[in-house]
Order: sequence, then structure tokens, then C-alpha cells
Amino acid sequence: MWQFGIKDAIDIILVAILLYNVYKMMKESGTISIFVGILTFIAIWILVTQVLEMKLMGAIMDKAISVGLIALVVIFQDEIRKMLLDLGSRKRWKFLFRHFTNHDIDDSSRVTQSAIARACQSMAATKTGALIVVQQTQELRMYETSGDKIDAEVSSRLLENIFFKNSPLHDGAVVIANNRIMAAACILPVSHNSDIPKAFGLRHRAALGASQETDAKIIVVSEETGKITMAHNGKFYRNLSATDLENLLAPEP
Repeated sequence: MWQFGIKDAIDIILVAILLYNVYKMMKESGTISIFVGILTFIAIWILVTQVLEMKLMGAIMDKAISVGLIALVVIFQDEIRKMLLDLGSRKRWKFLFRHFTNHDIDDSSRVTQSAIARACQSMAATKTGALIVVQQTQELRMYETSGDKIDAEVSSRLLENIFFKNSPLHDGAVVIANNRIMAAACILPVSHNSDIPKAFGLRHRAALGASQETDAKIIVVSEETGKITMAHNGKFYRNLSATDLENLLAPEP
């Protein structure tokens, strides 16, 4: 007689967590219909192999499951990579060193956030297009190396000069990490999500694409409307004021 024990409860909880993360990953990538299809196929597979005990059909579906897993890894390699990076990021283990946080670093972060907000407010007033990537817990070397190295302290004046229309560095993204401007004219991956508003241009698509691959906070100043938008974890935060932006840039508790 089958008995329900602690191991069974843990097993169910782990499967539920796995399914939730897969659902979240596919929802952010706009492929939720594939998730529904996978669940349907698994349900049929269990019905055929466990309930009806059809050996031939079960063997065929077993092979399909094996091949399907490899195909899913290939199709969703970017999403899986992001999930694994997020799982192993410093943010997940923050509680281990929370008491050792340096308050000077917090002060520097506030100065950086304020400088970014002021620069974006100024550029929004003059409709100067801008794309700024602010590193969180995941490294952004892959973006930094695609542009020109700067490695300078963050200041609103420097950011405005970089994105000035006649500047050779204005076409691309600025990457900010550890309260320093690391590089400019960087190339970001473009999102092909069909749900992006038609009013948004290439900068917004690049911002969303980078936010789907990393946990960075990406700021866009529209050259057409002068409006400030931030992309984070695959979501847009629109029509931001300087105060809104500064609050969103603040580290999460």
C-alpha cells in the first residue's frame, strides 16, 4: 500500500517550483503556448505509459521525450542561461553577507543613481536619445567588450556628453558597473517580442532584449518623445520622472 510521506511532499514541491520557473521563463519569452503544449504532451505520455500501459506507444513517446528535451535546450538556450545565472547570482545569496555590507558603497550607489536620473531628465528635456545599462548582480562583460572602454566616474555631465548627437559614442549603449561608466557605444541584443508597443523603437527593443538576458536595469530616453522608460526583468516601466527613475534604480531590499 502506497503511503504519502515527507519525501513525497518534497518531491511535489520541487516539481511545482520547476514548473513555475519554466512557466515564468516561457511567459517572459512570449512562448507560453509552447509551455501549454509541453504539459499536454506530458499528460498524454503519463496516461499512455502509466494508466493504459501501452508498450509500443509508450516506447515511441519515451523516445520523443528524450529528443524533445534536447530540442528545448537548443531553442531556449538564452532563457535557460539567464535562469541559471540568476540562480547563481550574488542576489540569491545576499543573506550570507548582508551584515558585512560596506555603507560607503551604498553612499556611492546613491550618488550614481542621482547622477543618472539628472542626466536622463536633462536629455529628456532636449529629446536627446540615450540607452544606459546599469549592472545589478550579473556581470555585463559581454556588452562592455562590444563597445569602447571608458572606466570613469559616473556624472550627469559625462553621460550627457556621451549621448550628445555629434558625439562619436552616442550611437549605442553605456554600461555602468560598480558605480563607474565602464564602456560606451555598446551593442545590446534586440528583443523580437511581438508585444512591444509600436511606438517603441530600436533602443527600446535593445533594452528589453538585455533585460531578458540579464538582471540589469536598462534606461531609455526617447529621441522622438523625450519620455524616460526603464526595462527590467523583461518588463517596461514607462513615462518615468527623475524621481521615479531614481527610486527604481535603488537596490532592492
